[in-house]
Amino acid sequence: MRSDHSVLKAILLRVRYVAASSLAGISAAQATKARMIEPDRGTGCLPAMTRKRGNPNWGRPILPTPVLPTQFELRVSQLQLTAEMYTSSATLHAWCEQNKNRRYVPEWLLAEWCITVDTYFSDAA
Repeated sequence: MRSDHSVLKAILLRVRYVAASSLAGISAAQATKARMIEPDRGTGCLPAMTRKRGNPNWGRPILPTPVLPTQFELRVSQLQLTAEMYTSSATLHAWCEQNKNRRYVPEWLLAEWCITVDTYFSDAA
């Protein structure tokens, strides 16, 4: 019976050096794959996989985030308003008054309705 050390050594040798006769006529990629997943004939065990360390996305660009509509744009679409109808809508005016410090409202629309925004507003109770 072999010791654990000799079994591991045999597995590593089997993984590194596969007989040329078993790899004849296949590509280098297929040969590499065969070396990685072929079990040791003596023990029947697959070779131990080492854990990859580090961030696999290191050096890759960050993927762009999807552009989502603002709450103002959602409200305008619910009311089915066009840009020309913004200033004449009483419902939108009331919504902008209620949400001027919490949600995005276009500055030109705030200026049109003479709504001032409290820059030091805190929504906390």
